[in-house]
Amino acid sequence: MKVEIYSDIACPWCHVGKARFERALAAFPGAGSVEVVYRPFQLDPSAPETPQPHRAVLAAKYGPQALAMDEKITRLGAAEGLTFDFDTVVENNSLLAHRLLRFVLDTYGHAAQARLKGRLLDAHFGEGLDIGDRERLADAAVAVGLDREPVAAFLAGDDLVDEVTGEIDEARRLGITAVPTFVFEGKWMVQGGQETSTFLRALEQVAKETETVLEADADGGACADGACEVPSNDQVPSDDHAH
Repeated sequence: MKVEIYSDIACPWCHVGKARFERALAAFPGAGSVEVVYRPFQLDPSAPETPQPHRAVLAAKYGPQALAMDEKITRLGAAEGLTFDFDTVVENNSLLAHRLLRFVLDTYGHAAQARLKGRLLDAHFGEGLDIGDRERLADAAVAVGLDREPVAAFLAGDDLVDEVTGEIDEARRLGITAVPTFVFEGKWMVQGGQETSTFLRALEQVAKETETVLEADADGGACADGACEVPSNDQVPSDDHAH
């Protein structure tokens, strides 16, 4: 099973969603056959490529309710073992970090990409990491066991800009307008940082659907003219679990 997770490093719900999904995956009997790939999404593609204090950015967008929003996600994060220190969070354009994640996926594989994604989220929300700082991005890669030299060389150039922006455009064409969004087998969507139990049910249901399709294909019963009919883009309501 392939699960593609569209998310932004600048999104706190993406941090919570990743933790909850990984807990569900650990409880899923077929976890060893699940490939998880992180896909890029930018909440604000026009964000300046300069560091800005989170508190000021959020207050400018949401006014008086900004502090309550931060307090809520801080409480929810703590329940998942995550640290949100919004007084130290630095906002920046996330394209560079997304390009690095794509480079790591292409070079080292999806497991290394997942480790780096987790490190970037931890450091961005808990340690004041500027996701536009090339040196600190290289530090994050080294912290999850990657070699600094190829990472630093990549960060010094402009490779994968077109590929990553193309993926972001494709996400919007797929109808993804909020993150995190979890796409199972390219067909089923779960939107938002849902509860662990919701993700576990999704994994179980997709496993059953996939098994049914495979059995039908073998029998020649449900597939005709080179195509199998399966449900597409079924969504779980996101409530306020997405940005």
